[in-house]
Amino acid sequence: MKIAIDGPAGAGKSTIARLVANHLGLRYVDTGAMYRAVTLEALRREVDTGDEEALVRVITSIDLNIVFQGEKGNLVFLNGEDVTGFIRQPDVTAHVSEVSTHKKVREFIVALQEQIGRQGSVVMDGRDIGTVVMPDADWKIYLQATVEERAKRRQSELERRGLSVNLEDLKEQIRRRDHLDSTRKNSPLRKADDAIEIDTTSLSVAEVVHKLLGLIKGENTDVHVSGSSL
Repeated sequence: MKIAIDGPAGAGKSTIARLVANHLGLRYVDTGAMYRAVTLEALRREVDTGDEEALVRVITSIDLNIVFQGEKGNLVFLNGEDVTGFIRQPDVTAHVSEVSTHKKVREFIVALQEQIGRQGSVVMDGRDIGTVVMPDADWKIYLQATVEERAKRRQSELERRGLSVNLEDLKEQIRRRDHLDSTRKNSPLRKADDAIEIDTTSLSVAEVVHKLLGLIKGENTDVHVSGSSL
């Protein structure tokens, strides 16, 4: 079984994908972590994230390994170092969309993702999984939420890590990421024509997971869900 979960930043993709994969006993792959790892290495080397050729040199010289850890999700190793926590830092978040706009960077990462998709059953989340990476997925899910809600979620996540970030700054950052992701020339963020869209704004994590598992197991025929409908 192949399940593609797409959507903008902060819509809950990674959390939902990880839990759905765990419930179904499938491998989970956080594709955004791949772009974040490349971004982290570029920042560490003080590489201009707008320089495509420089980023290609970075990506072709690193050892990137994504390890599935069941309920814990993915551990990300960069050149043998566990950078799972580092790739979620604000400076990486601020630059990852720019890094992912570059055609050659995307081609390299997408090739890795497609290879993983061919290896067996998987739940994969990102922004172009159902449209580019796994267009043949058995299930395509598109998660959405308001900018306000996504910013609040991001703020809570950062606060749990001991970081204080202004909510308005986060909202602006998310708007910028949405614009970059949806207007880039290469594999822009968009909902696949045959994807099921779910607005997670007013839903808990448990409610979204329950809904998806019901759909996948054939226990629910409602294919368009909004926060008010649950």
